[in-house]
Amino acid sequence: MKLIFLILILTLNFSCFENKSTKKETNKPELVATSKTDTLKFISGIRAIFQDSKGNYWFGSHNEGVSVYNGISFEYFTTDEGLSDNQIRSIQEDNNGKIWIGTSKGASVYDKGTLTNYSTKTNEPKYEWHKTNGDLWFYAGEEDGINRFDGKNMNYLIFPKPKNENLDNSYGVTDVSMGQDGKVWIATYAALFKYDGKMATIFDHKTLKLKDNELLHIRSVLADSKGRIWIGNNGIGVLLMEGNSIINFSEKNNLIHPTSTRRGDKSQPGTLEHVFAIEEDSEGNIWFGDRDTGAWKYDGKTLTNYKIDSKLNTQMIWSIYEDQNKNLLFGMSEGGVYKFNGKTFDKQF
Repeated sequence: MKLIFLILILTLNFSCFENKSTKKETNKPELVATSKTDTLKFISGIRAIFQDSKGNYWFGSHNEGVSVYNGISFEYFTTDEGLSDNQIRSIQEDNNGKIWIGTSKGASVYDKGTLTNYSTKTNEPKYEWHKTNGDLWFYAGEEDGINRFDGKNMNYLIFPKPKNENLDNSYGVTDVSMGQDGKVWIATYAALFKYDGKMATIFDHKTLKLKDNELLHIRSVLADSKGRIWIGNNGIGVLLMEGNSIINFSEKNNLIHPTSTRRGDKSQPGTLEHVFAIEEDSEGNIWFGDRDTGAWKYDGKTLTNYKIDSKLNTQMIWSIYEDQNKNLLFGMSEGGVYKFNGKTFDKQF
């Protein structure tokens, strides 16, 4: 009897061990409500959202560093852990699975638990741009150029720009979008640059044919699947480049208030004047994140405005990102991340 009892106990223990091992091996990150798991502790804006090839979610904050969510808990990286700076501008993954974190003071690379930093001033400025494979692009401070990592070196490339006549603006990079045709669109406060693999072309106040009272202050850019270029401004709304046509999309849809100064003042409800984020979802809808009026969806015919959460002090959206499961995520200025459920928004992190 003692022998039978011992065998039974060992069998049960082994069975439990097998179940635990299987559960651990099959665990994959997925979106779950914060009430069921650890919570994202950031209270400053979520400026970057990224899901890596392993399914982990990365969140870049305005001044608290970066966090990675593995489906169970969050891990944090700041300057104390070796990050270049705590203000995050972008998060990318290279072909080797390394995570590149663009900050306001250089880029940090996360690889197998180790952070390696690259300064924005790693070499002499280059005026000739040469395309290589696997390029990664980074903010280069409030300078007149951009950093590009070509697989071996971090290069500082100078923009072919005219004299900056607006002292309130700089050519500091605010956003980058890769077109399906391989062209790279680089947004700066004072102008938009297109790089086609051979040369960089400037689109500034003059070439965009703006009015004298329209201050160009670009905060976001998107090259969509149809080849259209959407330019989000802080003051004059959304500009749309389609072929040789350039229009003020916000103005055409009566989304700039008649009394607007078009210079960054607080917007009235129902306007689309301060666009800090633009994204295209898997269904081809274009989403805009406005500083004052929340989210806007354009389905090709109709524009719909959404309030993210009435409990928030501001509806300002810093980032919009569609993950591998086609979840559309919105990073807010107060630190939360919300998912669009088709009608409303649920707080996820």
